Amino acid sequence: MKNINRDALKNFILEASRTTYASGDEAIKQKQADGSTTIEFKKGSFAYHDNYFGGEPYGGREVIFLDDKPIWMMVYYGRVHSDTQGKEVYPFLIESLSHSTVDMPYRGPESFEHGIWKYENNLIGEVDTFSGTEKIFKDGICVYEASYLGGLVDR
Repeated sequence: MKNINRDALKNFILEASRTTYASGDEAIKQKQADGSTTIEFKKGSFAYHDNYFGGEPYGGREVIFLDDKPIWMMVYYGRVHSDTQGKEVYPFLIESLSHSTVDMPYRGPESFEHGIWKYENNLIGEVDTFSGTEKIFKDGICVYEASYLGGLVDR
């Protein structure tokens, strides 16, 4: 496999994230026969494929392809705490993810606040191999947690 331009990869991950789930556009979600949901995005030689199960809790994976070959992936799992409604939390999660940066394109930014809500993302590693946790707080109480990990594949 040819060398991967990591900056181009991170920029594509950021654009794919903002254009897909973080956009909040329900029309881009494709329900699958197995009960999962798929979201796809393509630009140039890159393609993005996100497939997840759930609502509450949820889990899934994102794969980035370059010239139709998988080069990067991330798996994730998250849940809203039982005493909070997901319909309150998920709109804020989408808003938080829309504020990702090219330095942290995998989920949301390091921190984001809006009113009584606060999002925190603790990322370890770089695009080659990384892991992290994200949390959402409502009035200072943690109401949502998710974990993710990933990196380059099939090298």
